[in-house]
Amino acid sequence: MPSSIRISPNVSFEKASGKVRGACPHDCPDTCALLTTVENGVAVKVQGNPAHPQTGGVLCTKVSRYTERSYHPDRILQPLKRVGPKGSGKFETVNWDAALGEIAGRLQAIAQRNPEAIVPYSYAGTMGLVQSESMAARFFNKLGASLLERTICSAAGGEGLVQTLGGKVGMKVEFFAEAKLILIWGSNSIASNLHFWRYVQEAKRQGAKIICIDPRRTETAEKCHEHIALRPGTDAALALGLMHELIVNDWLDHAYIESHTIGWPLLRERALLWNPERVAEVCGIPAEQVRSLARDYGQCFAKGEPAAIRLNYGMQRVHGGGNATRAVACLPALTGAWRHRAGGMLLSSSGTVPVNRAALQRPDLLAGRQPRLLNMISIGDDLLRESSAAFGPKIEALIVYNSNPVAVAPESGKVVQGFAREDLFTVVLEHFQTDTADYADFILPATTQLEHWDVHGAYGHTDVLLNQPAIAPVGQARPNTEIFRGLAARMGWTEPCFLEDDETLCRTAFSHPDGDRVDFNELLDKGFATLPVPDAPFAEGRFPTPSGKCEFFSARLAAQGLDGLPNHVPNHEAAGSSASYPLAMISPPARNFLNSSFVNVKSLRDIESEPVLEIHADDALARGISTGTVVKVFNQRGNYRVKAEVSARARPGVVHGLGIWWRKLGLDGTNVNQLTSQQLTDLGHGPVFYDCLVEVQAEVQADTAPAS
Repeated sequence: MPSSIRISPNVSFEKASGKVRGACPHDCPDTCALLTTVENGVAVKVQGNPAHPQTGGVLCTKVSRYTERSYHPDRILQPLKRVGPKGSGKFETVNWDAALGEIAGRLQAIAQRNPEAIVPYSYAGTMGLVQSESMAARFFNKLGASLLERTICSAAGGEGLVQTLGGKVGMKVEFFAEAKLILIWGSNSIASNLHFWRYVQEAKRQGAKIICIDPRRTETAEKCHEHIALRPGTDAALALGLMHELIVNDWLDHAYIESHTIGWPLLRERALLWNPERVAEVCGIPAEQVRSLARDYGQCFAKGEPAAIRLNYGMQRVHGGGNATRAVACLPALTGAWRHRAGGMLLSSSGTVPVNRAALQRPDLLAGRQPRLLNMISIGDDLLRESSAAFGPKIEALIVYNSNPVAVAPESGKVVQGFAREDLFTVVLEHFQTDTADYADFILPATTQLEHWDVHGAYGHTDVLLNQPAIAPVGQARPNTEIFRGLAARMGWTEPCFLEDDETLCRTAFSHPDGDRVDFNELLDKGFATLPVPDAPFAEGRFPTPSGKCEFFSARLAAQGLDGLPNHVPNHEAAGSSASYPLAMISPPARNFLNSSFVNVKSLRDIESEPVLEIHADDALARGISTGTVVKVFNQRGNYRVKAEVSARARPGVVHGLGIWWRKLGLDGTNVNQLTSQQLTDLGHGPVFYDCLVEVQAEVQADTAPAS
């Protein structure tokens, strides 16, 4: 490893020993503070920073093995150029100058015809503001490329919060420890929000009741006092049923409703249509369970005790996901739960992070142009479209970074078709030869989190963090920022913004002309800084909505011709609506993966063993399926072969295709997204991964022993 490697134009990294403060880059609410131990320029250990209260020195299994990922023997460490057919995975090494020169030349030729034929595709492979949003956005803005609507994770829920609370805001996560009732709604917190679970355990020790609402009996549901296993896509119906019971039992904070909400008479009228029997029929749960849940929630108000709701994004990946989020977000205002610092709800806190995105992304480089906007969910269809007046130019070039769309995008059969086009010029910035990288014309080696500067907000707490490079880039890897700087230079662009180094970009992220809300020196000294957010932000109302109130009725939605009130919006593919495909399928992440990251880390893949489909014993018996049976899961979009696991985690009528495995690791080179659709949510243009009907057939009989 070289003793000194430049990681940005004005910053070099010297070999060193000691501990370096950083931040976890992955798509998780916890955004942990890291300490990397370095010995003679080599990272030997990654651990949680004990000085950071939210991390408390504890990391998940995935990130605690981060050195295994950075030094993985399969890591791409020099630029690669395709020499075989698309998808064959055959490449030869090239030097950086040759790679960047040819890429820039190809992009310039396409841009001369129509720059909108060039499309960037990225998401949350890193959540860092600098490596995901800065130099790349500047490059594509200057180029005039198509813009990407980045909606694949949280768009429906985020829009639901904006229309109800005014933004991605909520209670402080640490105060869940003081709540007397916690509803964990659509979240497997033990697997995907570990540090929140620490607060739940503290509350539990103090006598709090913990209830999990989730179609799947997750590791989290097993540890709660009660599990409500509703059908996928029926969360809004349950929330409206709770409102019904709050009304008829008068478990309402009338003063809070009067002073701090809008639209109560209309919401009351709608909620009274949702008695427990109707809710039970829609959700597939007992009516008494609806009454009991409402009683638990309403009695907290009656006793003056705080009740808290932790939402996560699983419940909004269905047709009605935005409305479901809106319905749940109304509940704390009905009971005045916001009066307590340990009451209210939290889905995302990212709206509290003061990011200066204009300074990072430089939209002024568009020079007044308004390029077309493509939704990342429809990449399968869009790559197969020809030029037209409605669509615009055919996509001729795709630049992929921080994402693995061939594995993670819905209806992946079409995605593969599109990526396999020989006339599509594809560049992928990556650490490993993923499913997507197999279809690249060039693979450019990117740095991991241990090798570059970045800054991070959070969506599960109210701290911001700085990541400093702990080691020099391994091999010839370069940060995303440096790669786009190099491309800009070869395009002949001379604007000073393309010369800014990564530390400058980190400072820019939180800059503000009226004074920075984040002290960058504090970030350098501690690695993190806590934002000045009130302990009980909505105790006196003051929601960041246009009205300053919790908007049960959204005039903004009504002005768009949409329903101003939250409602139950049935799934595109509702349970019982198809005789051909009688089973609902959801595809939650495998516990030891994060989206498609970590799938190739051997120690983690060994824990997961292989892709499986969880199926309830009743559904398995009816189909002659046992644990270990190879099954064909299919619908009108495709087939997926996988081993079955007869499991108590599944409720009758619902199967779980655990993801997101790389396609190349599946039995027939596919994964669960062969079956998911490109349809969108009611709000936010988000994906509907958990709104999917299938049938399952046994293909071969099980071995006598379970699969290992």
